[in-house]
Amino acid sequence: MLFCVEISPEPRSTKAPGEDDEVQRAVISPTTALHHEAQRIRNSYSRRDNSVDAERYSPFVPGNLYIRQELERCLLHLLRQRHRSRLSEQRILEIGCGRGYWLRELIRWGAKPDHLYGVDLMSEYIDDAKRLSSPFLNLKCADASKLPYGLETFDLVAQFTVFTSVLDASVRHQIASEMLRVLKPGGAVLWYDFHVNNPQNPDVRGVGAHELHELFPLCQVHLKRITVVPPIARRLPAMPLLYSVLSATKIACTHYLALIEKL
Repeated sequence: MLFCVEISPEPRSTKAPGEDDEVQRAVISPTTALHHEAQRIRNSYSRRDNSVDAERYSPFVPGNLYIRQELERCLLHLLRQRHRSRLSEQRILEIGCGRGYWLRELIRWGAKPDHLYGVDLMSEYIDDAKRLSSPFLNLKCADASKLPYGLETFDLVAQFTVFTSVLDASVRHQIASEMLRVLKPGGAVLWYDFHVNNPQNPDVRGVGAHELHELFPLCQVHLKRITVVPPIARRLPAMPLLYSVLSATKIACTHYLALIEKL
């Protein structure tokens, strides 16, 4: 950590209370900020893995199933609508790929395994993804703020609930910049994430539409609000029509599904 120090024959300080802390924060190097945020995220996910009941996200809970079905339906429609449904022809990267769920879904929708790439901060997640997925997938334990790929490598770069886990604004911008760097001109970012905060979880912060446009300047952004508040959805009875009605109101929807096209 770096500090600004003023040498003076006078021992008296002219700084306002708290100013030293502000100066200290201002001169922290970008590399240090990235390292600190990456470590905080690792710790956050480790705590969650050790404290959250695995059944909480089970597809056997009707609300979780409805959330997944709605997302899949809307995602496929969005790709088809924007003429990006020929997944077999695209080279695709997912940042924060976790245990590889969405990469396996992309294969199911027609993507070629050897054209799919995934990175995640958590080495144990990558190990699980390798165990559960096609051996032809290209999986790495890596930081999304420093992607190990060349300029304009991918046709599609995806992220599912990654950015809300990143609290540092400068790191969010760095990750978005990296996503655009490795994306080909005319390619697209596939985005699914909270647009609201979770008052019960200080480790996440929503990304609103204004911030989304700031993260991806000079891009064309297509947004759709989906996903009924997950804690409410999980309490719903096995009535898909009720979920559909709540989702259609948009008032109860907590996520943005977006396709962000690089011009």
